[in-house]
Amino acid sequence: MGRRLGSSDLQLILLALLAEQPRHGYELIKELEDRSHGFYAPSPGMIYPALTYLEEIGFATVEAEANKKLYRINEAGEAFLAENRATAEAILAELAEVGARFAKAQRWMEEGGEAGEAGERGDDDRREDRDAWPLGRRRRGGVLPEILDARRDLKHALREQSDASPEEQARIAAILRRAATEIRGK
Repeated sequence: MGRRLGSSDLQLILLALLAEQPRHGYELIKELEDRSHGFYAPSPGMIYPALTYLEEIGFATVEAEANKKLYRINEAGEAFLAENRATAEAILAELAEVGARFAKAQRWMEEGGEAGEAGERGDDDRREDRDAWPLGRRRRGGVLPEILDARRDLKHALREQSDASPEEQARIAAILRRAATEIRGK
């Protein structure tokens, strides 16, 4: 799944969210961002046209509430959603799953993210570490300190090259691809 949904998919999941409760456009944006762990946060330029379309085709109603609009699913929208409920649920589930993986990868890549990883482990993992690594060396968060240090060095080296020429950036990208291939053992 890419970072964007097709317009019909977005309209369908907006109907599913409106079926849960009436919402403002901003609340729909935040709900999708929350459910996807920050992976998918559609812009107002995507949400409001989709909501307007749902209103125009008779699937939603809108009420003025001070300077905001409150959107509700109506009977026609509920009937359409009932016919397409499995698709809506699958899209929302995929957003949540991809978002959870994305959030985990982000935590892993963040500077200092190692401490959070260690907190997610149970006693069995720590016991396994003591038994598996000689000389009392422990892994932090399931990862050897050497890997964490190497990752940190790589991040610093990439930051130092952030304003490199396009040719230099292409050379760096090729190095990273070769490293990824070698790490995967392919």
